Amino acid sequence: MEIIRDAGKEHAILVYTLADPAMAEAAKKACQLHGVSHLDMLGPITELLGSHMRVTPMGLPRGASGRKVVLSKEYFKRIEAVDFTIKQDDGAFPKNLHKADVVLVGVSRTSKTPLSTYMAQKGYKVANVPLVLGVDPPKELFAIDQNRIYALTINPNFLQAIRFARYKTLGVSKPSAYSDLDHIRRELDYASKLFVQNPKWPVIEVTGKAIEETAAVILRIYHDRKKKHVMPRISRRY
Repeated sequence: MEIIRDAGKEHAILVYTLADPAMAEAAKKACQLHGVSHLDMLGPITELLGSHMRVTPMGLPRGASGRKVVLSKEYFKRIEAVDFTIKQDDGAFPKNLHKADVVLVGVSRTSKTPLSTYMAQKGYKVANVPLVLGVDPPKELFAIDQNRIYALTINPNFLQAIRFARYKTLGVSKPSAYSDLDHIRRELDYASKLFVQNPKWPVIEVTGKAIEETAAVILRIYHDRKKKHVMPRISRRY
């Protein structure tokens, strides 16, 4: 009710999703009383589904004591991880890198964002940092626990095809350095040299791999490191 009163003072609109029909009706009447433009997002679709399926909605929000499935700590952990990961996409807020469980680094279009999102949905806080030719990575990347960082690499021809497809999606027809094979090779050489300088970063080959495959490799290394029993490997590439 306090929020509705504030909305009236601010001439704001109110959008609400209240599962309890009595509470939703109270919100509606309060909005009318205070002259607040409002929209009940949940009520109409709940009523429609109930009518179509010939059932009566429970009127209980997720996590309520009367529901069979309650919200667990794991659920809230996943929500927090997704929220963190979205905010840390594409190198945003490097000052928060130390809060990440996993940090992905790689040149553009090496699946950093979809990988981050996939792992976040499993409850891991993931940040990703793009490696751009001629631009130094943020200093915060080298100040955090280096065991949290995972490097992504890809075949240059495969990457060129992905970037061409990206251009096509955006409706761009004019070629540029972004999709030029020589430029792509220079980008990957730059990234490779950085990976060599930072031997604690496992190098993950993503060419032709599904997101789930790459994520499985990263998470296996992540949990092996937490247990402190990493098996020695001849190569740092995965």
